[in-house]
Amino acid sequence: MSGHSKWATTKRKKAAIDSKRGKMFTKLIKEITIAAREGGGDPNGNPRLRLAVDNAKSANMPQDNIERAIKKATGELEGATYVELTYEGYGPAGVAILVEVATDNKNRTVAEVRHLFSRGGGNLGESGSVAWMFDKKGVVTFPKQGKSEDEIMEIILEAGAEDLQTEDELYIVQAPIEAFESVRKALLEKGLTVENASLQWIAKNSIGVSGEDAEKVIKLLESLEDSDDVQNVFSNADIDESSLS
Repeated sequence: MSGHSKWATTKRKKAAIDSKRGKMFTKLIKEITIAAREGGGDPNGNPRLRLAVDNAKSANMPQDNIERAIKKATGELEGATYVELTYEGYGPAGVAILVEVATDNKNRTVAEVRHLFSRGGGNLGESGSVAWMFDKKGVVTFPKQGKSEDEIMEIILEAGAEDLQTEDELYIVQAPIEAFESVRKALLEKGLTVENASLQWIAKNSIGVSGEDAEKVIKLLESLEDSDDVQNVFSNADIDESSLS
């Protein structure tokens, strides 16, 4: 099956750092809050909330934090109301970028995102300007746990997955949205520990970037990831890490 984007590697390494300083917890809490507000506070009857809670637990978030986020969403406790938005734009070397945000102030967020694009050598585009270059897929990431590719393939293909990638000690599975939950369940039923499961924008075709362009793209992507209102950043950049200084 297909290879993987170098930016995916960078994002996972960065996620480990983010979790240590609490930023990942903030993103997870926002996702729990939005999921509970839209579909109710019972994870058993709300697939999106169940997924968000599972991801929070995988990141070792305390149960109290999870419960407090749900209560804020359902009105039992006072809390902010977040709106989900997606921004599209171009970065250095013409790479396409999608930015998912959860914000309680749209004007503040769009100004911040536009500023980051401009400062990073890119530009914020209109709705629909780059989204057509991506497909939304379910992505499940989990440690190899002693399982061979053949063993994993047998599990995931039967459940409806369409792609398996390997990276260091991780497997990364892609599935159509309609098969996403069945793939995740199939892995869990086999006793495998899922590190993360989420819906992601996957580029149909990637653009190779190297050297100075690669460094500029990474700097822009990281600045977007670091913005308080940003939940996820996706790009079609295939970064040649061997060319970085």
